[in-house]
Amino acid sequence: MTVGKTYAILGGGGSFGIHTAFYLLRHAAPKRVISIGRNPLRPEPFSLGIEREKNFEYHAYHLTYEIDLLPDLLDKIKPEVMVNYAAQGEGAVSWRHSWRFFETNSMALARLCEELMKRSWLERFIQIGTSEMYGSVLHAAKEDEPIKPTSPYAASKVAFDMYLESVHKFLKFPMNVIRPSNAYCPGQLLHRVIPKAILCGLTGTKLPLQGGGKAEKSYIHARDLARAIHLVAEKAPLGKIYNAGPAQPTSIRRVVELCAEALGMPFEQLCEMAPDRLGQDSRYWLDSSAIKHDVGWEPEIGWKEGLGEMVEWGRKYLDQLRDWPTAYTMRG
Repeated sequence: MTVGKTYAILGGGGSFGIHTAFYLLRHAAPKRVISIGRNPLRPEPFSLGIEREKNFEYHAYHLTYEIDLLPDLLDKIKPEVMVNYAAQGEGAVSWRHSWRFFETNSMALARLCEELMKRSWLERFIQIGTSEMYGSVLHAAKEDEPIKPTSPYAASKVAFDMYLESVHKFLKFPMNVIRPSNAYCPGQLLHRVIPKAILCGLTGTKLPLQGGGKAEKSYIHARDLARAIHLVAEKAPLGKIYNAGPAQPTSIRRVVELCAEALGMPFEQLCEMAPDRLGQDSRYWLDSSAIKHDVGWEPEIGWKEGLGEMVEWGRKYLDQLRDWPTAYTMRG
């Protein structure tokens, strides 16, 4: 095990960044874990008390609008490993204000990496990509699957992945990309289907099930994603791109049925049918054999354990979650 490294997590105020910080603090024997996000940490239902952890720091810097200040902070921290979650991350709304997705997901990150190339302290930059760049598939997509983005969001993520491939090949930038399936976890914002379903069940409201839940997605718990990041940081050859997801996809209807089971209520009581969203892909499905071969990763947290945690989280923080917005809000 690598001992004593400093990890920096960009986009570290989001739920996946928070679970990654918890995982690294408990399993990577780090010197420090520094999370950087565009806002101060959200209240405890979403931050999960990460700020109380030993060897953890949080800094609020905006990747796009404070790009000149961020390198100064990083020069003080000198992280050997950087993990990037920072992104405009909601494909369903990327049809409007689509330039903002490229501003953050492509341009700001390319500007940051040009600065990072001047720093000798960086040993590895791990980009968290997206399975959406493969579009809807009929089989499990490998990493060399033709790229078929079906939203401006996915296209903006593709652009930065391709940038990383080029600067690694020709400038030796020390990078890896992990393209995970849809992750979920306690602390996730409430516009996502799993936390929204849990909140609806606990408050006696109906979840709008878009398109009847026919679309199939692949889901992993954020702690499994964090473990993939840790293993890639320790063991993976530089320059490799890895898918990270379960062996089989699950329909959104089935996910909601499983949420109802975890809540102990009938499926029909939890949801109501709603129109499908624009650009909805019918199936996201990843072949994750490469990451299993290279670093030994595969998902470990099943639906029963993962959704049990979601229900426990929802019940613990229900009073605060009742009044929290359940719609996505676009920010710069």
